[in-house]
Amino acid sequence: MTITLKNIPETVHARLKEQAARNHRSLNKEAIACLEMAIPPAPRDPEAIIAEARAFRRTLKFRLTPAMVNRAKRQGRP
Repeated sequence: MTITLKNIPETVHARLKEQAARNHRSLNKEAIACLEMAIPPAPRDPEAIIAEARAFRRTLKFRLTPAMVNRAKRQGRP
């Protein structure tokens, strides 16, 4: 897909070009990276997230108990 940007201020173009050089990217790839960071990802289906979490939890070698959670809370861990 192609997009054309017109009337970009020279200062913005220069800053983008400098940033691209610092990140070892082309001007096009740097613009794409900036757009990706500026636009939030599409919302995910909560049911899909829960299903993924449950599937991941089944792969763990241990079971996290409420007592373990409470102990971590008391210790002030995030």
